[in-house]
Amino acid sequence: MSCREKQQQIKETVSKICAEFNNDPNELIAILHKTQGHYGFLPKEVQIAVAESVGVPASKVFGIVTFYSYFTMEPKGKHPVSICMGTACYVQGAEKVLREFESRLEVKNGQTTDDGKFSINTLRCIGACGLAPVVMIGDKVYGNVKPEEVNNIINEYS
Repeated sequence: MSCREKQQQIKETVSKICAEFNNDPNELIAILHKTQGHYGFLPKEVQIAVAESVGVPASKVFGIVTFYSYFTMEPKGKHPVSICMGTACYVQGAEKVLREFESRLEVKNGQTTDDGKFSINTLRCIGACGLAPVVMIGDKVYGNVKPEEVNNIINEYS
């Protein structure tokens, strides 16, 4: 597929998603959420297509994508690993848990494994402080995680 064909396909797909929200600029977050669900991430060309479809500057779309931690401009792994680094989790050893995930998966925070199975990122707070330290893989929450449990958690997805 040529670059021009790819861009046209992106415009058509994004246009359909935006139309579901009546191309309403007030629905940008919902549009971006659904668009990211389709593509898995929001690369520059997709953001530009969204901006054009709803009639706002691309800078506004970029501002939303970079402000909210849910949105990503890089592809995530099939199983995104999110490690809470909020105060309660940090005090309870979240940094050691992070280092163990990085060691076992052989990638650093913000990266995706070569096979595309896992990506690692940190969050400021998941809101489950009583379970600190907390790890999420996809939508599944793991509480009171200890570094020595990381290998078993990873094996659940291998």
